[in-house]
Amino acid sequence: MNNGAYLTHLLSLYDVDCVFGIPGVHTLELYRALNGSDIRHITPRHEQGAGFMADGYARVTGKPGVCFIISGPGMTNILTAMGQAWSESIPMLVISTVNSHGRMGSGEGWLHELPNQQALVSGVSAFSHTVHEACEIPQVLARAFAIFDSCRPRPVHIEIPINILNELSPFSELPQTVLRLAPPSGDSNSITNAAKLLNSAATPVILTGGGATSSATLVQKLADTLDSPVVMTVNARGVLPSDHPLAVSASASLPEVRALIEGADVVLAIGTELGPTDYDFNEDGQFVISGTFIQIDIDAQQIMRTRIPDMGIVGDAGQTIALLLALIERQGSGNSGNSGNSGTERAAVCLSAVTGMTSTRNSKYIELLDIINQQFDDPIIVGDSTQIIYATNSNYGCARTNSYFNSAMGLGTLGYALPAAIGAAIGRPEKTVVAISGDGGLQFCLAELATAVDANIQIILIVHENGGYVEIKKSMSAVDIDPIGVDLMLPDITAVVAAFGWNTLRANSFDELPSVFDKCQTLKNSALVLMNDAAFE
Repeated sequence: MNNGAYLTHLLSLYDVDCVFGIPGVHTLELYRALNGSDIRHITPRHEQGAGFMADGYARVTGKPGVCFIISGPGMTNILTAMGQAWSESIPMLVISTVNSHGRMGSGEGWLHELPNQQALVSGVSAFSHTVHEACEIPQVLARAFAIFDSCRPRPVHIEIPINILNELSPFSELPQTVLRLAPPSGDSNSITNAAKLLNSAATPVILTGGGATSSATLVQKLADTLDSPVVMTVNARGVLPSDHPLAVSASASLPEVRALIEGADVVLAIGTELGPTDYDFNEDGQFVISGTFIQIDIDAQQIMRTRIPDMGIVGDAGQTIALLLALIERQGSGNSGNSGNSGTERAAVCLSAVTGMTSTRNSKYIELLDIINQQFDDPIIVGDSTQIIYATNSNYGCARTNSYFNSAMGLGTLGYALPAAIGAAIGRPEKTVVAISGDGGLQFCLAELATAVDANIQIILIVHENGGYVEIKKSMSAVDIDPIGVDLMLPDITAVVAAFGWNTLRANSFDELPSVFDKCQTLKNSALVLMNDAAFE
């Protein structure tokens, strides 16, 4: 077999079962063996869509999303999706071609030639590697999966010159297994010292980020044992179910949540970079940790980057918490001491204050997601950067991890919801997947409506009709700029959706939503639900 087929065989050994990509003349040999393998191929309508689909797939399956991408424009197109995955620590493997040796970066104008494709991609990947000899292929794939398995997961880019891809493989035998690495646990001395601090804490608070999602059961056990509220970033929502008495499914950018954290004598951060879009969304600099600060993270640099802790523990969240739990002596609220200091009471006071300060408009946005959860059995909700999602990021909880995610933080891209929802539906076909987008953001990715039809999946896409980029319009007005460039010509979405074979329904009020969602469940195709802005008044 040639090197393209050999690579496909290796991917199957790494349990890859789906690849997103648009075939091109430079990637033909990647498809020769793919066609006869057990790996499913999904063809988006744009490489950015491929990246977002891989992102959504990775979040719901826990496996890296894999893309086959053409050299040149294919790579420039997927950069935004890789940037979003980079900022959210999502595992993504992008395998591309590059011009043959002697042609890459020559400046002679070969098809798809870039001056330095690898340099272009390096800024949004854990590493970008050019395969110069076929013997590098198994090594570089092993490095990629080492990142996914045992480090902070982020995109990895592997580019293969066309001449290398097309050559016959030098390996005489096909391997039948590959080595996978386990993530590291924290230093035992540091864990012992952290346990002493937590055992003596009167008002502990736990902060969790996306790095804690695979360890939700252990985090919940730790919270119950310590009687500690758990503040969850957007990517950590569901680490504690929203109905758990210690769950704080609200943004640490809110004054009420900040007050809870500032009042803690010990703060334990698990798998969170303490990024501004979660902890200082309004950039007011008022996020404060007054107590002793302990941080557990698999990324040593991150521990020393945003806020240097009093104690840092480098290690996988799950393995480190398991060791920590063995040393925790406290047992629930009985050890919390003074009245009013119990974790349950502190969490309840915080959430009550958050709810009391939530505007009527934002309460309606949150109510929409509550209705979705009531109507469907454990749905996956995928959001774009849109007004509804900004509100629910501030104050919305879910029953389990990776069932609510969006692009309204980190890189903050538009056009994410629809393709990421397609990826989620491919990864978890048994789930109801609901995407939420604005009428402006939807126009970034309209063509991906066709991908859902091609892939034979059903999703529900809720579109907020508010006339364009309303959030930006408000920001302009707030600083005395006459709004410009934010009021858009909007297409007849009903006609567009029909042309792609989707169904269109309209909900003019919240009272109509249950019947509209009931109808969605009876339809054979995906459905788009239009909600005019007046429905949220």
